[in-house]
Amino acid sequence: MPKGNPDKAATSFTLTDNASGEKYELPVLKGTVGPNVIDVRKLYAETGHFTFDPGYTSTGSCESEITFIDGDKGILLYRGYPIDQLAENSNFIEVCYLLIYGELPSAKDLETFEHRITYHTMLHEQINYFFRGFRRDSHPMAIMCGVVGALSAFYHDSTDINDPVHRFIASTRMIAKMPTIAATAYRYSVGLPFTYPRNDLNFSENFLYMMFSNPCEEYVVNPVLARAMDRILILHADHEQNASTSTVRISGSSGANPFACVAAGIASLWGPAHGGANEAVLNMLEEIGTKDRVPEYVKKAKDKNDPFRLMGFGHRVYKNFDPRAQVMRKTAHEVLADLGIKDDPLLDLAMELERIALEDEYFIEKKLYPNVDFYSGIIFKAMGIPTSMFTVLFAVARVVGWVAQWNEMIEDPTQKIGRPRQLYVGATQRDFVPVGKR
Repeated sequence: MPKGNPDKAATSFTLTDNASGEKYELPVLKGTVGPNVIDVRKLYAETGHFTFDPGYTSTGSCESEITFIDGDKGILLYRGYPIDQLAENSNFIEVCYLLIYGELPSAKDLETFEHRITYHTMLHEQINYFFRGFRRDSHPMAIMCGVVGALSAFYHDSTDINDPVHRFIASTRMIAKMPTIAATAYRYSVGLPFTYPRNDLNFSENFLYMMFSNPCEEYVVNPVLARAMDRILILHADHEQNASTSTVRISGSSGANPFACVAAGIASLWGPAHGGANEAVLNMLEEIGTKDRVPEYVKKAKDKNDPFRLMGFGHRVYKNFDPRAQVMRKTAHEVLADLGIKDDPLLDLAMELERIALEDEYFIEKKLYPNVDFYSGIIFKAMGIPTSMFTVLFAVARVVGWVAQWNEMIEDPTQKIGRPRQLYVGATQRDFVPVGKR
């Protein structure tokens, strides 16, 4: 795999202090693709200044070989492979191997890896008692945070982050057990008995089986839905240094065990600005209500003085189009056709919004195309998955990205504990006054 040499400066950047006239040369690092990066690691030591970048939108927090995004061109690469090629030709387990190890596996390596994942899907039996400790109406993401955080109490034989074998075992366990935890959280919330995984099913088939099977009758996994689920998992497996991934990395930088780090990532993912976006799409559709009200809400979306925003259109990173959305659009129509859904008002409404967004000059000019969250929400709705589970399914997919990024961080000799600085704007030093004299 071709790699850059980020330790070798491509050129330098001259910084001038207008107050003193001092000039400082900052190294400029060049990656394999993407913009160059100004190395400011010695900025404070040499100038006495910090940088100020709320949200870190102009700051590179780490060196990584895993995922690359070019938002202007609509490019998403996993280890150099375009996301659409992987979604069309690969499967989730193969993508997991790619993200973790850096290369596509041989047939034998894939078989071995899939076997390891499959035979780690069961949970320790006592973990089931954790689920029963939550209220029945608990949000599944709340259950996920608690149960995943507790895994280190059951699998403490794989929490030594300095041991490569421990890291491998923990990574395998996290990928394998996440769908079991997610399905159990769902079944608990709706009063269904817990379902054990089956070793004769592949990853996505097993997940659907654990979610929807009925112990009173045989459950046959729909291959179209299983393939759709597999594509969804692939498309959400990693997305560079987003909020939840950065949370996992910064948690791991303190030396925390991997289960605690992933639990922190789940908590970050829960936010409506991150993993909750597809749930927000369904909430928006319910607000609009019926297809005949679409023109009214499109008009509101065009009005810059109206606070209403169409959820699931455009993307913070992708300024042109979301490459994942093209695959998801095709998948959504395959699912709707296979299920023969013709009289669901919300899905009819969603299709009308899609039509307008792809034809209306305002949406085209503003590049407000339907994104991956728009289509995944439609698919989940059609499959009978409740909105409260949307972000949980996101976590099932993203755990492989978190694990890959966490492993990369642990193995990076330049990585330090995360410790951002600040621009302090509070009171200057003042003397304490006893309460009687205030």
